[in-house]
Amino acid sequence: MRALTWHGKRDVRVDTVPDPRIEKPTDAIVRITSSGICGSDLHLYEVLGPFLEEGDILGHEPMGVVQEVGSEVTSLSAGDRVVVPFNIACGTCFMCEAGLQSQCETTQVREHGMGASLFGYTKLYGEVPGGQAEYLRVPFAETLPIKVPDGPPDERFVYLSDVLPTAWQAVEYAAIPPGGSVAVLGLGPIGDMACRVALHRGAGQVIGVDLVPERLDRARERGVDVVDLREHESDVGDVIRGMTDGRGPDAVVDAVGMEAHGAPAARIAQQLAGMLPGTIAEKLMGRAGVDRMAALLTAIDVVRRGGTISLSGVYGGMTDPLPLMTMFDKQIQLRMGQANVRHWVDDIMPLLTDGDPLGAEGFATHKVPLEDAPWAYKTFQAKDDSMVKVLLEP
Repeated sequence: MRALTWHGKRDVRVDTVPDPRIEKPTDAIVRITSSGICGSDLHLYEVLGPFLEEGDILGHEPMGVVQEVGSEVTSLSAGDRVVVPFNIACGTCFMCEAGLQSQCETTQVREHGMGASLFGYTKLYGEVPGGQAEYLRVPFAETLPIKVPDGPPDERFVYLSDVLPTAWQAVEYAAIPPGGSVAVLGLGPIGDMACRVALHRGAGQVIGVDLVPERLDRARERGVDVVDLREHESDVGDVIRGMTDGRGPDAVVDAVGMEAHGAPAARIAQQLAGMLPGTIAEKLMGRAGVDRMAALLTAIDVVRRGGTISLSGVYGGMTDPLPLMTMFDKQIQLRMGQANVRHWVDDIMPLLTDGDPLGAEGFATHKVPLEDAPWAYKTFQAKDDSMVKVLLEP
């Protein structure tokens, strides 16, 4: 089959690789029809190379059609249309039954002290072949895949793999009071969708912060009050407080993570780690702070006293400093973590099957053949061609 594989920093290629096969009686093989490129895929493209091996298949936002199932799979059959969550969860352990599929005890990567395995995402999360490919082996096929109806296009459902549950959890964790206010830092796919979810769920004021004109325009068109970071990099906190009665929003969603704008010292640390031999760089990134902390520090500054910060952006450093005195003094609540995809499906699915209030159809700015994936990665990383969200179509 053809698959998008990692070969080094800013070097991804579409190669011919062996087809996946049924390895356990609980497996399924899915023919991929759509697969998203996620902002966190850019971490693999740029920063997290020390945790990858040449030839690793990337991608964790797939959907498609079941081709084959193992002998113990009874809930799926060939021809079923499914979305595959990005976290690989058994569905039956203590953590899964508690709604914490991202902490699945069956697939935890204990060697690295990490939570549930993920598709297409480094040895820290199991080094499982991903879904930017023509076919995907899906374990736990009895409980993991999400069956979706025939009819609507893939774009209506593919975001159940990551974008929708991640945005939904970000808003849930933000604990916005009815009619309250929330600032969303970063208007990439997750931040954009978090704005839509917050408005849908009754937030009275949603403020979106970014520095990419196309992203600001998309959010503005959905009723979001936008702040252009190019104009307010030095006073963004004062601007947002001025929009919220001087005290700051009730909640802040950090949808940026380690890609945050600014912090040149951390940028140098990232680049240095990328130039070191793999084993040395892996140890450095596991023990040192290599993130650009601008977004999280902005969230701490901006949120009102007694407010909540919901952290959905991915951070990778181990000893990044946090201003704990300020956080304590402001009585900030901080919630974070990988989205527990399966936990939120029942809340989200009615919004996809009964109308489309979140605008899933049309959310992607680009749909490209799998063979064009290297171009799409390069363009997405550079924020060129008005690219916000990409779907690959094998």
